[in-house]
Amino acid sequence: MKINCKGTLIDLSKPKVMGILNLTPDSFYDGGRYKNMEAAIDQVRTMLDDGATFIDVGAYSSRPGAVDISVEEEELRLIPVIEQLVTLFPEIIISVDTFRASVARKAIAAGAAMINDISAGQLDPEMMSTVGELGVPYIMMHMRGTPQTMKELAVYENITKEVLHYFSERVAVARSHKINDLIVDPGFGFAKTANHSFELLNKLAIFKQLDLPILAGVSRKSMIYKTLETSPDKALNGTTVLNTIAINKGAHILRVHDVKEAMEVVTLCEACLV
Repeated sequence: MKINCKGTLIDLSKPKVMGILNLTPDSFYDGGRYKNMEAAIDQVRTMLDDGATFIDVGAYSSRPGAVDISVEEEELRLIPVIEQLVTLFPEIIISVDTFRASVARKAIAAGAAMINDISAGQLDPEMMSTVGELGVPYIMMHMRGTPQTMKELAVYENITKEVLHYFSERVAVARSHKINDLIVDPGFGFAKTANHSFELLNKLAIFKQLDLPILAGVSRKSMIYKTLETSPDKALNGTTVLNTIAINKGAHILRVHDVKEAMEVVTLCEACLV
């Protein structure tokens, strides 16, 4: 199972790690840490040194209830950082966390390699056609509503069945726009209670029937720290546990704040297969 990133084929038969760079002041864990260029560059250097294959850069906070910002503000936060990163790290593979087609287009022009869309094209009708035109890999996440409304929409009869059906529909739309490299993300915590998220994680292997790479993003999320009655700052150990389960259930990419620990998960899970 491979994806094409700017002419480089990335083999996902061995799980890969995607490091998170949030350029937002209000993200749930690391909001405000990387507002200046120097801090962002230092964090990316550390994540690459620790073994990250992808760096996922986002400038729009998608935590529940986050403040909506303009396209202009998102671009102002995002594009200069991408340009600087590809200059300093020529081999870097940047994924851009955005649901806006115009931002995606400018980010790819600035040197990014793939798009990570929390809405799978549902918040911008131009996104799918734009990604197809750009010819880049596309991560599609499951979510209902928007970051501002999703908490009220966490009601399901059979969440695994409904998320699987959602992806079958969104994949068909993506294929109609000639998007070749698709990755699915169940969207842990997005329009989901902790119980919903744990059920999806437990049944993650079901999504193998889509025959697409699976991304798992559980890093320091509320499903961990609320269950453990702690905080995001103290949720690294829980993150490692759930990342291990995700790998064993078939995840191909771990999206994380802590790359070194996630790489250890991958190495040890691979060692168990020998």
